[in-house]
Amino acid sequence: MNAFLYLAQGAGSHPVVVFLHGYPGNERNIDLAQAVRRAGYDALFLDYRGSWGSGGAFSFQHALEDGVSALAWVRMPATVRQFHFDPARVALVGHSLGGWVALEDGAREPAAVCVAALAGWNVGWAAARFPVNPKERDENLTYFRKTTDANAGPIRAQSANLVQEMAMHASAWDFLARAVSLKDHAVLVIGATHDTPDEDAAMSVAMAQALTAAGGRRVTSVTYDDDHPFSAHRLALADALVRWLDTDCASAQLSPPRAPVHEQQPQSQHDANHRRD
Repeated sequence: MNAFLYLAQGAGSHPVVVFLHGYPGNERNIDLAQAVRRAGYDALFLDYRGSWGSGGAFSFQHALEDGVSALAWVRMPATVRQFHFDPARVALVGHSLGGWVALEDGAREPAAVCVAALAGWNVGWAAARFPVNPKERDENLTYFRKTTDANAGPIRAQSANLVQEMAMHASAWDFLARAVSLKDHAVLVIGATHDTPDEDAAMSVAMAQALTAAGGRRVTSVTYDDDHPFSAHRLALADALVRWLDTDCASAQLSPPRAPVHEQQPQSQHDANHRRD
């Protein structure tokens, strides 16, 4: 897989943030990677198999596996020695599809792994609607057709296979069902008001509520009056992410859980010219 690694300055080991992009990945979130780097975190940004020049074929299952592979790589003794990572301080930060990957993969990790989902796309929830909302299935298929090419890209896949994969795993891939497994993690969910229902502010709030109901005590939810890539709030988004890394995420291994927080930030309204990512 192709990847970028941004190393923070300063002696000693540094915590690591793994960035997971959306589908197809037009929004790279490099500004966020650079922001956490300035704050003292190493940042790893990767392209899933079959996306943006990485080898292999893309699928949603492969994306989940690639997130796990990234976590394994940052913890390898040789990698830790070479780049001075702190393998005990790792965070998954995903946008859109990447938010879904972060929540799904994070739920299978130790509680010390922090998880942030920015406009997380609930793949399973969206697919569960296909039987009674065939128009939504067709819209996804049309979008996949525009972004896939079996021999090139940006996504190397068959569009029909992606829709079928979603439908086959509808119940298993609903991240709201991961709340119990994530309740001991530090979790940040950020949503935008001008987005589609499978990834909008209401979906992010629903995840935060599910985590709290499951007993989660390090749950932070932020809402921006904005579009899917948070076009009008990039600086605020970076600040919120760094603040969360420095507080909840940093203390997840050392302090008892605290009460959940919700931040409502209705700033300048931004028209929704929605794209998946």
